[in-house]
Amino acid sequence: MATETQSGATRRFLARHKSLEKNVTLLMIFAFLVVTIGGIVEIAPLFYLQNTIEKVEGMRPYSPLELAGRQIYIREGCYVCHSQMIRPLRDEVERYGHYSLAAESMYDHPFQWGSKRTGPDLARVGGRYSDEWHVDHMRNPRDLVPESVMPAYPWLERTPLDYRFIADHLRTNRMVGVPYTDEMIANAEADLKAQIDPDGDGVDDLLARYPKAQVRNFDGQPGISELDALIAYLQMLGTLVDFSTYDAAANAR
Repeated sequence: MATETQSGATRRFLARHKSLEKNVTLLMIFAFLVVTIGGIVEIAPLFYLQNTIEKVEGMRPYSPLELAGRQIYIREGCYVCHSQMIRPLRDEVERYGHYSLAAESMYDHPFQWGSKRTGPDLARVGGRYSDEWHVDHMRNPRDLVPESVMPAYPWLERTPLDYRFIADHLRTNRMVGVPYTDEMIANAEADLKAQIDPDGDGVDDLLARYPKAQVRNFDGQPGISELDALIAYLQMLGTLVDFSTYDAAANAR
């Protein structure tokens, strides 16, 4: 008797489900309700959290030169083959370094996590290779990695960096939450030039505004090229957070 009752209930349920599938309008209404409820369940709790990203000591906004380099990185589609998110898996951590923290992407608009890897993850590429290595790699990747399928970007070192609107770029990022100050915006062009000139007068001010900014002529050529900006960006990736301090603080908790 119980089996017959269950079987009858199943048939009634399937009949109603069949009616729902055949009625496009009704199906759209129920689909909308399901998506709405799911969205509320996922999004609503975020409004009650004081902070959804753990603050990590050392993180700062990109310097103007690094920010310009990041735009070139995006423009050339580097994110298509290179992710910037190390998963907390043993093989990834052993190959690339400490797993990525949410705070490391808090000033990224858009973030560069990526969805696939043709080349290695670049979240910790800063300091792994010399500037000269990056210059040669951009000229012809196969000179350094014979099996590489990466295209060459030789024009970057020949193309002067257009930084006329760098202050506007900082100002736009501030509109979406990046904490650039009025002082940073007012000195954006000066800071960009200072980062490429270690003997200049503006280095101390640059470092005061952007701690750990690396100051040097990145491509070794006169002037400021797009390659200077790109290398400046790559060389800072993964270098801002002191993970020994971060791990010690985490263990203390």
